[in-house]
Amino acid sequence: MAERGSAGLLTVVLEPGPAVAMTLPAEVREKLAELELELSEGDITQKGYEKKRGKLLSPYIPQIQGVDPSLQLEHRIQTSSQAAPVGSKQNKSRAPNARDERFRSDLHTEAVQAALAKYKERKMPMPSKRRSVLVQSSVEACTPPDTSSASEDEGSLRRQGRIASSTPYQAHPNVEHWFNRVIQGSSTSSSASSTSSHPGGRPHAANSAANTVLADLMAHTHLDNHSAPPDVTGLSERSMHAERPQVASVRGHPRGFNHASVMETGDGVPVNSRVSSKIQQLLNTLKRPKRPPLREFFVDDFEELLDVQQPDPNQPKPEGTQMSPLEGDPLGVVTNWPPALLASLQRWGTMYPKSPCLTALDNAGKAVYTLTYGKLWTRSQKLAYTLLNKLSSRNEPLLRPGDRVALVFPNNDPVMFMVAFYGCLLAELVPVPIEVPLTRKDAGSQQIGFLLGSCGVTLALTTDACQKGLPKAQTGEVATFKGWPRLLWFVTDGKHVVKPPKDWHPPIRDASNEIAYIEYKTSKEGSTMGITISHAAMLSHCHALTQACGYTEGETITNVLDFKRDAGLWHAVLASVMNRMHVISIPYSLMKVNPLSWIQKVHTYKARVAVVKSRDMHWSLLAQRDQRDISLISLRMLIVADGANPWSISSCDAFLNVFQSRGLRPEVICPCASSPESMTVAIRRPPEMGIPPPGKAVLSMSGLSHGVIRVDTEEKLSVLTVQDVGQAMPGARVCVVRVEGTPYLCQTDEVGEICVSSGTIGVAYYGLPGMTKNIFETIPVTSSGSPISDRPFTRTSLMGFIGPDNLVFVVGKMDGLMVVSGRRHNADDVVATALAVEPMKFVYRGRIAVFSVSVLHDERIVVVAEQRPDASEEDSFQWMSRVLQAIDSIHQVGVYCLALVPANTLPKAPLGGIHISETKQRFLEGALHPCNVLMCPHTCVTNLPKPRQKQPGTEVGPASMIVGNLVAGKRIAQACGRDVAQLEDNDQARKFLYMQDVLQWRAQATPDHPLFLLLNAKGTVASAASCLQLHKRAERVAVVLMEKGRLNTGDHVALVYPPGIDLIASFYGCLYAGCVPVTVRPPHPQNLATTLPTVKMIVEVSKSVCILTTQAIMKLLKSKEAAAAVDVKTWPLVLDTDDLPRKRPLQIYKPPTPEMLAYLDFSVSTTGILAGVKMSHAATSALCRSIKLQCELYPSRQIAICLDPYCGLGFALWCLCSVYSGHQSILVPPLELETNVSLWLSAVSQYKVRVTFCSYSIMEMCTKGLGAQTEALRLRNVNLSCVRTCMVVAEERPRITLTQSFSKIFKDLGLSPRAVSTTFGCRVNVAICLQGTAGPDPTTVYVDMRALRHDRVRLVERGSPHSLPLMESGKILPGVKVIIANTETKGPLGDSHLGEVWVSSPHNATGYYTVYGEEALHADHFNTKLSFGDTQTVWARTGYLGFLRRTELTDASGERHDALYVVGSLDETLELRGMRYHPIDIETSVIRSHKSIAECAVFTWTNLLVVVVELEGPEQEALDLVALVTNVVLEEHYLIVGVVVVVDPGVIPINSRGEKQRMHLRDGFLADQLDPIYVAYNM
Repeated sequence: MAERGSAGLLTVVLEPGPAVAMTLPAEVREKLAELELELSEGDITQKGYEKKRGKLLSPYIPQIQGVDPSLQLEHRIQTSSQAAPVGSKQNKSRAPNARDERFRSDLHTEAVQAALAKYKERKMPMPSKRRSVLVQSSVEACTPPDTSSASEDEGSLRRQGRIASSTPYQAHPNVEHWFNRVIQGSSTSSSASSTSSHPGGRPHAANSAANTVLADLMAHTHLDNHSAPPDVTGLSERSMHAERPQVASVRGHPRGFNHASVMETGDGVPVNSRVSSKIQQLLNTLKRPKRPPLREFFVDDFEELLDVQQPDPNQPKPEGTQMSPLEGDPLGVVTNWPPALLASLQRWGTMYPKSPCLTALDNAGKAVYTLTYGKLWTRSQKLAYTLLNKLSSRNEPLLRPGDRVALVFPNNDPVMFMVAFYGCLLAELVPVPIEVPLTRKDAGSQQIGFLLGSCGVTLALTTDACQKGLPKAQTGEVATFKGWPRLLWFVTDGKHVVKPPKDWHPPIRDASNEIAYIEYKTSKEGSTMGITISHAAMLSHCHALTQACGYTEGETITNVLDFKRDAGLWHAVLASVMNRMHVISIPYSLMKVNPLSWIQKVHTYKARVAVVKSRDMHWSLLAQRDQRDISLISLRMLIVADGANPWSISSCDAFLNVFQSRGLRPEVICPCASSPESMTVAIRRPPEMGIPPPGKAVLSMSGLSHGVIRVDTEEKLSVLTVQDVGQAMPGARVCVVRVEGTPYLCQTDEVGEICVSSGTIGVAYYGLPGMTKNIFETIPVTSSGSPISDRPFTRTSLMGFIGPDNLVFVVGKMDGLMVVSGRRHNADDVVATALAVEPMKFVYRGRIAVFSVSVLHDERIVVVAEQRPDASEEDSFQWMSRVLQAIDSIHQVGVYCLALVPANTLPKAPLGGIHISETKQRFLEGALHPCNVLMCPHTCVTNLPKPRQKQPGTEVGPASMIVGNLVAGKRIAQACGRDVAQLEDNDQARKFLYMQDVLQWRAQATPDHPLFLLLNAKGTVASAASCLQLHKRAERVAVVLMEKGRLNTGDHVALVYPPGIDLIASFYGCLYAGCVPVTVRPPHPQNLATTLPTVKMIVEVSKSVCILTTQAIMKLLKSKEAAAAVDVKTWPLVLDTDDLPRKRPLQIYKPPTPEMLAYLDFSVSTTGILAGVKMSHAATSALCRSIKLQCELYPSRQIAICLDPYCGLGFALWCLCSVYSGHQSILVPPLELETNVSLWLSAVSQYKVRVTFCSYSIMEMCTKGLGAQTEALRLRNVNLSCVRTCMVVAEERPRITLTQSFSKIFKDLGLSPRAVSTTFGCRVNVAICLQGTAGPDPTTVYVDMRALRHDRVRLVERGSPHSLPLMESGKILPGVKVIIANTETKGPLGDSHLGEVWVSSPHNATGYYTVYGEEALHADHFNTKLSFGDTQTVWARTGYLGFLRRTELTDASGERHDALYVVGSLDETLELRGMRYHPIDIETSVIRSHKSIAECAVFTWTNLLVVVVELEGPEQEALDLVALVTNVVLEEHYLIVGVVVVVDPGVIPINSRGEKQRMHLRDGFLADQLDPIYVAYNM
């Protein structure tokens, strides 16, 4: 190990000279050759190669000058630490002082260190976190855990001096192990959005190191570039101007750029080194070989095959014989044994009234009160009398014998508790002791309330002081706690109880099977059960304890445990009274101030017996130096109540080492095992009973995980050392049965659940007969299936076995059992391993929770620990990574999630300790608020379905027979809108071939007919235009273009206007002058840096020779701010149209053919590609004609449009349709809705509009902004009952949830539920579907999401698992034909088959217009033909996947209606594991996973799935999202998330149609421009 430790850290390796090379041994030369091969095949990074090579050569290289001396130092330390003989005496006696180690022996820590040494090579990318998340603002977070409720196992005591470290690692913090300088360098050298290097941190050779490592990474990794279509620009459109900040990714200038080296990905995205190098590290880490592949599968419903774990044929199996039940000693017969516990109380109370029963101590350790047996007897009688006779409601006594009563007493008042407990027993009431509720939201308090309710508790007894401290309601009464029944609180202090009359005597009956008391327990899931203990069981348990522990009358016993339940109750309240013993009760609060108090009391009172937990022994070790003069010679029995916990052995050993010199005899340490159901199961007998010597077993962890016992001497790394817990209780039978299924007896070398049958155990779970049967009435059977006894056994929930000498060994609890891939792991063992990784620096000992959660059909291990406030980010992450490796190495199991939370934030169990089930609940709800998270789904999840291989030849090929219109036996999926020729008089169609002709004709025929009304934010008309006004204005624009601009026919003109009538007039002005207009969204004055480059790009790409605009925008284009964003000198001629000359052009241009170009339509696709399409005059008029027919538009109609007028259908509706059809358009610029959200709906209501258009962004604004204001709108007389169709203009799958919630919210204002529908268009054809006014309502179908991944459509019922609702995208427009084609073979597909939507129509665009001459690349987008079938028709490919389905409905022409369902854009889909995923489906799942996720976008990067979520909530919730996002994507999509990025709201860029720009987001992420709150790299 020493060799390994130093060589692994050598940073400079000299080339071995030829002489050295010759002297290398053959096996070293062989290994070097192997390494070279690995490097050349890319199986190892350059860094790893150099490290391993250095390691091989180090013994043969003379010591190098200039190596970091700390490295040599470490070498020295490690060798010396190896040299010390392990067994040497002096070493042994020092161990406990030298370290704070109670969870396992030194062996365990050594094992962990050795395991970690194996992993030196692995590097993990460290998560990056925004500074504000690092700096915990709350004061509470910076204080160490509150000592009043620190955990059971918390070493939160102040120790004098630094404990000398026993691990070389701790001694030299300047040696960086395992984790690599470079990573830290690259993570801290970048902008402030990530962790900045901490003050006082190590100086990093950051940039140079980062550069070298990147060079290595790049040299040895082939990046799988995402194949994106050629990206013409890196700029997107502005969304509603300032609606969302845009991520600028103008090539080559990412903002916030730091000087680390830049990589370019294949398509020229500059990538800031930090993010990519981390992703690269992640990829390298993930390239490690997985665990062996699994063979068998089971089918999950359909399609997806989840691997199912098959047992490993080589796994160890039990080989022993079947065990036989173990009999405890018979219960001895004692002549004067009392017939009931109360009889003892009466006897001692009357015969020895002065005899001390209980001494209570205050927080200073002073005895404040000693309760004598006489006092206990008289005070219990008083209370019993008062409860039965003085409490009444409506003249009925409140309580009757057998009623349950809650006992709510604090841990520092044993006297009052004892009086209340015995008072209830004397009154024949059933006490239910519970914890004092501190707040209304205590962890688990609701479950306690459920228990009280099910027990029918109406009265709670408490002390005066405690009653005053309980939370109060306004009335001054005790508040009702969440989930609790209504309780009457009764204070049992002296002044409230009355003396019984002389003739009243409590009935003292012989012990029967009536319930004596109820003890509560919390199950693994967090539910609380009440265990009923009968009078007989209570008596015989006391009898058995007295016999096993050899209790004698008048003995003194010190008790540190909670006296309300468990061993504290059994020994210090029940058995003590049975034997007239004197109990010294040490409150928990005193232990925290003075952990030695119990030892001092043993010394002072010469106590014979002490009842403690291993925690108390551990704490006293930390403080024992101060005390020289204490002696433990009086102790004959030190009962270790949690001796069944595997950790207890190290506490026992260490305690003995220290206190043997103070009179402690080794044999007095008596571990015991118990459970609430079975009470004491086994206890080691005190030495005077002549018992066999105690046993220790060193067991193989791997064997235990398979449920078998293998004594392991060889493999030092993964062993569990356990001590016995003595023999079975007197009068009990003990056996061990299989954990799952039928309770077969185990074999002798098999681990199972211990079961007990005796008269001293609990009877039932109160009110839960089903669970009672499972636990309290188990009948163990032999392998042949015959029952071993007619008496039932009780399951103890302890896992263990019977060892030699009939000693009982316990290796874990059922509650901590985690079954991962068929192997069992114990939560306590995992905690011990985690703590052996130098814990004290980073986390609080004992504040670690380990549990499992079920994700994707298997249990996954989660580790949560409280982090010390002074631990730095890097240190914590390093600790976490090492914990993962230690657990992996020692338990051979992966940890799914490791989370660190701020100090003092985990929910506490009543006596300190961590409330595990509540912690798990918070984890699953996303309410833990960790400050550090490491998820490892890649290493843990091994049961994913096999990646899909596409089978060749399964698709319909050209050889397939087409019969009529059937393909492969199904109707060909094709549909068309109504036939235009039959619908319209062709003369008019010919007359209206050119838009400029139409406008001139309208200006003459109906000069004063209003065409446009533009509304401002107040809802008033800002400007209007009639046919004549528009025509005149267009003429003047034409004059400016010809005279001022001297433009030629066919020149391209960019129109940069805000939405308004100027834009429309300029468009027609261009047509009049024979120029080709290009509409461009103007730059946003507050955000020039990101919006202006887009304008520039479109102007350049469209080859515009002139820009028409307003004076204000003209100034903006040439301003100083603009110059910072673009080169303002290269703008073409800019003309403003504010003051136009009153001139008419000499003539208006007439195009020679309708195929001439009319205008260019530029738009950014969702994949971030800027694409301009060419629209001819013929296509333009055909488009208007189709829309006119579909929506029945004519001059008397009004329609309201709330859309951006720059591209696609929005442009057509805004600028073209009114002129063509003559209807009046009410124009509502979307920007105005930012100041007045109700503008659009108010306008629709005011003008009684029947047809209106909007975008998803508008619909979302109205839903969010007006959802709560429908009442106010109704009062302002907004009425939407006029609306027949409200269409959302979109180029995506219809967003059903949004349209439905919009309909639901505005139903109150009269909106018909049938009104809302969607449209569908794309670049090749801007309007394919529009609902229109006639025809059937849009239909919705449910498809199976898993079939969709395989490019298949499988219709399912609504609400079935994995179902996805799809809504039809409106009706196909007149003159449009649609067919579904196979993306690969280009053959036609059948009805309800998924394929690419192809469209043929007179208004298809004629092609892309781009500057880079890439039309050839996309030529087939516009004119492609089927490979078989109808091979003549020319189609345009939309790039969208969808399917056609013939419905039962009939359309306007009386034919059966064919519905088109759009599933999503092909460019957007993610190809993962051979399947096709639509980002929106993953995003929908993610948004559902936590209430604070406002928006989500996913993309892939080198086959890693990256999920970006916007956090709408406090930043402390950021890390909660990591696990929830990972879980939901695994569960619902069978995908492992590679990176989770949490960002602020509004970071995900959105275009004007409200579509997410995922590629821009990706570029922004890789260029490190998102300023994320947190980035988690899943391992």
